[in-house]
Amino acid sequence: MLSNFNKLVLVIFSTLCFSFHSEAQSQPERFIDASLGFGDSFPFDEVDIMGSGFYAEGEYVLRYSKWIDFRPYAGLILATSNDSDAQLAQFGFKSTAQAFMVGGKVRLTFPIPWIAPYLEGGLGASLGSFETITPFTNVKKSGLTPHIPISIGLKIGRKHRFDFSFSYYFHPSAEQFTGSAAFGFSFPLSQNQTKKV
Repeated sequence: MLSNFNKLVLVIFSTLCFSFHSEAQSQPERFIDASLGFGDSFPFDEVDIMGSGFYAEGEYVLRYSKWIDFRPYAGLILATSNDSDAQLAQFGFKSTAQAFMVGGKVRLTFPIPWIAPYLEGGLGASLGSFETITPFTNVKKSGLTPHIPISIGLKIGRKHRFDFSFSYYFHPSAEQFTGSAAFGFSFPLSQNQTKKV
């Protein structure tokens, strides 16, 4: 017998599949989203150690409705530790990330005029190196590792072309997460969409 939780998951999955199938009868709108911002890296431990630097991401957007779109993405995070804190430097504590990231996300948007809030999540992989050295953790990881992206943000403007977001990428094998406060812009990929968006 199925547990109540399994039944709930099955109902939600069936509902989503039906709604995506219904929306997919027409061709999805396509966009390119580009974002730039400050990148940070933080250990999972509750300690005052972080790295900071640069973040950039590009997304190929397939919009099936005003509410739902799918986003294959590629991004870059470059965050190094701040050596100005002598005590942290003395013990070699740091949280750094230099990685290229790829994956896919699903975004749920609340289509309010001018300012539309959204949530998104997905799965991805990072190719690069991570260091998480704290009083409780000592991890150096390089190569290909999985990550989990989660973002919250606002689409801004009459046509929702501008974007402000807080994006987080959880790297379980490196025992850290990277994050960014980023600004973005959306580019429609056809003239018809430019008129509609």
